[in-house]
Amino acid sequence: MAPGGGFCKEVIESRTKFMNYEISMPKADKSSTPAKTAAGLGEKHGMPSRNGVHDLLECPGCTSLMYPPIHQCPNGHTLCTNCKRRHNCCPTCQYELGNIRCLALEKVAESLELPCRYQSLGCHDIFPYYSKLNHEQHCRFRPYNCPYASCECSVTGDIPALVAHLKEDHMVDMHDGCTFNHRYVKSNPHEVENAMWMLTVFNCFGRQFCLHFEAFSLGMAPVYMAFLRFMGEDNEAKKFNYTLEVSAFGRKLAWQGVPRSIRDSHRKVRESQDGLIIPKSLALFFSGGDRQELKLRITGRIWKV
Repeated sequence: MAPGGGFCKEVIESRTKFMNYEISMPKADKSSTPAKTAAGLGEKHGMPSRNGVHDLLECPGCTSLMYPPIHQCPNGHTLCTNCKRRHNCCPTCQYELGNIRCLALEKVAESLELPCRYQSLGCHDIFPYYSKLNHEQHCRFRPYNCPYASCECSVTGDIPALVAHLKEDHMVDMHDGCTFNHRYVKSNPHEVENAMWMLTVFNCFGRQFCLHFEAFSLGMAPVYMAFLRFMGEDNEAKKFNYTLEVSAFGRKLAWQGVPRSIRDSHRKVRESQDGLIIPKSLALFFSGGDRQELKLRITGRIWKV
């Protein structure tokens, strides 16, 4: 028996040009959706060639790379901080964990320089081990999240892979051109609570743009909101402008803005109110008729600046 620890009896689990759009309600929560990767992209994007030191820095509990504080059991088996919080016993030998730091391994890690994990996607920079993680969180070559909002899709990939994924798996509408004229329909417009319509993707200037239309409550006021997201980086999105308009009976409500990068989630864009916001009463006015059904026509265009 190792000094300072008793044997754990519990078993540790193994881990290992005119279109109508009907409403599409959310189908699944992100927490219940298994993570997937778009075609052509593995889970470990461009990981450098492995060596003995690199293997030592991989947590045996979750296989993630370990960063200080690196912990060890009385027998010398290492594990990361997250696994230390989740386990009372060492995942390798089952002995009780103490509060032992593996300072030697932390020191070894300081001397390492490794390529970005997204090397195969185009990033060829080399980083000190402890700077690598921060870089990878903001690397412009890192995969994008799927922009489809209705089911909190967990697929990631580069832009061509995500475009194919949106078309084949989500069956979104794909359009060529920089102008659009859509009508959004809802049979019961008085139920305005986190409703989302089918995403539309536009191929314009050789790039892709996602048109979102959602209904939610802004404070106590029910509203509809339309906005555009750019499938690329924020600095590239700023090269474009767009307008959205809704009009009827001699009245017009218009919005002009810069498309947001899909690096920003649709929820973040919505919460910042960066788009065309239409109060429910005004949306029903523009719909005409007896105001018992939403039939909102939204037009717009995209141009380079």
